[in-house]
This record gives sequence, C-alpha cells and structure tokens, in this order.
Amino acid sequence: MTTLTVGVDHRDLSVAVLAVAADLGTRLDADLHILHAVDLRDYPVDPDADDWESHADTALTALRDTVRDALTGFPGRWAFDVKIGEPAPVLRTAAEELDATMIIVGHHRHWNPGRVTRGSVGTALARTTHRPVLLVPEAP
Repeated sequence: MTTLTVGVDHRDLSVAVLAVAADLGTRLDADLHILHAVDLRDYPVDPDADDWESHADTALTALRDTVRDALTGFPGRWAFDVKIGEPAPVLRTAAEELDATMIIVGHHRHWNPGRVTRGSVGTALARTTHRPVLLVPEAP
C-alpha cells in the first residue's frame, strides 16, 4: 500500500497541507500518516506554570480536531500520530519506517526567527532523505 507522510503543526498552513495530502492520497489510493513533532513550541513559555502540561494537551487536542475536520471527506485511511523531537528528523524517521512514497510539509513564505536557528523543515528534509519532499506554499 502507498503511504504519504504528512507533517502538520498548529499554524493555519497545515489545513492547506492536509488538503493537498488528501487530494494526492485520493489520486494515488494512498494512506495518510499525519504526524506532529512535539517540541517546546507546544508548551507555554513558563515551565513552572501550573497548567504547563495541560496547555500542551489542549493544543494537541485542538490539532487532532483540525486534522479530523480537514480529512472529513477523504475516502482513504489515515492516522494521526505525535512524536517528540525536531520536525525534520521525526518526519524522516517516520517516512523511512513506513516506506512512505513522499513527505508533504508546508512552506512558509515569510521570514520566521526560528529559521535562523533551526532552518526550514522542508530544506532539512530535502537534504537528509532520499524520498521526494512536497512543499505546500502559503497562499500569496
């Protein structure tokens, strides 16, 4: 069976990524493995806050709901998974384990301070995997 690995986060661009993945999944009769890499961005700034862990749980529940809503009309099989770590290595490893046909992620057109230290997930994937990487751009 053909599998597409799809990276999502909490930004609006993930809805477009899911739409492209669902369209390709339908055309290729592929399963979708939707993956979110949990890192410190999923938590509030203050780790001593009483609601530190519940904030992450709430954010992941909202993301899971977004994925479910975006894939409502998708006729194929899909799964949502959460792994801890930096997005590029997490997505690469998952794609290798599933022998995914390709990895689909979003590409943000605007400068982001995080790119200075972490770089682009799509660029990191293109440099470190032999699988095709499809970048879904933000709307202009």
